[in-house]
Amino acid sequence: MFHTILMIVLAVMSLSLFVCFIRTVIGPTMPDRIVALDAFGINLIGFIGILMIVQETLAYSEVILVISILAFIGTIALSKFIERGVVFERD
Repeated sequence: MFHTILMIVLAVMSLSLFVCFIRTVIGPTMPDRIVALDAFGINLIGFIGILMIVQETLAYSEVILVISILAFIGTIALSKFIERGVVFERD
């Protein structure tokens, strides 16, 4: 029963990843694309976490950490670029 629920969750999360990817590609504005990219990263972390539960392993825990750090840094950098036009300020 638990395995069936996990498979349903994986299917729903893969649909969510697809929708976030589509929103990232065709987003009408740049802030919409940044939010969709951040949501894609969060969904990907959850998808890998569910996959770890299904496979009963901890092999992907480092992958989750790296994806979360990259998603955070990417969101901050893109938001700063939209706000000011530069990522690194040279004073």
